[in-house]
Amino acid sequence: MSVYIIAELTIHDREEYGKYEVNFLDILNAHNGTLVSVDEDPQMLEGEWTASRSVILSFAQRDAAIGWFSSNAYQNIAKHRRAASVGNIRLVDEFVMHT
Repeated sequence: MSVYIIAELTIHDREEYGKYEVNFLDILNAHNGTLVSVDEDPQMLEGEWTASRSVILSFAQRDAAIGWFSSNAYQNIAKHRRAASVGNIRLVDEFVMHT
């Protein structure tokens, strides 16, 4: 079953965040992840959005997502994201209707 990682980030240091972005896609691709969306100006249909960036990633399996997030390669660049932004990152399962 596919899973998604949803991140809502407020970036306060674009230069430092840029260090995170440099190798992000290579590491994501190495773990068979897909960048579904990056949006800094979403259309709000209800509620408030206070982050400066919304990101959605997908993985075919939960183990792949956890493997990517916990990998040394990702953690080595994640220090730049943590230094440059604050936010929430969550892992959610794909909805499957059981009949």
